[in-house]
Amino acid sequence: MKTIIGVKLENRKSDAEAFQKIITEYGCGIKTRIGLHDAVGDVCSNSGIVLLEVVDDSAKELFKKLSEKWECKKMEF
Repeated sequence: MKTIIGVKLENRKSDAEAFQKIITEYGCGIKTRIGLHDAVGDVCSNSGIVLLEVVDDSAKELFKKLSEKWECKKMEF
């Protein structure tokens, strides 16, 4: 089973360290990570969305942990 987890980060600069720490714990199960944010020239938005493709049984636990701090959505297939 594959799971896609979308995480909305409202304050990328202050959340980056905590977010990275959590996903590093589950790194072996994360096949793909894509970060999306608005950028115009040399100015980047402080909010963004990260998409994670999780390919092992840790997806449920990872989703729960991320949902405690950020708005998350999950799709399984």
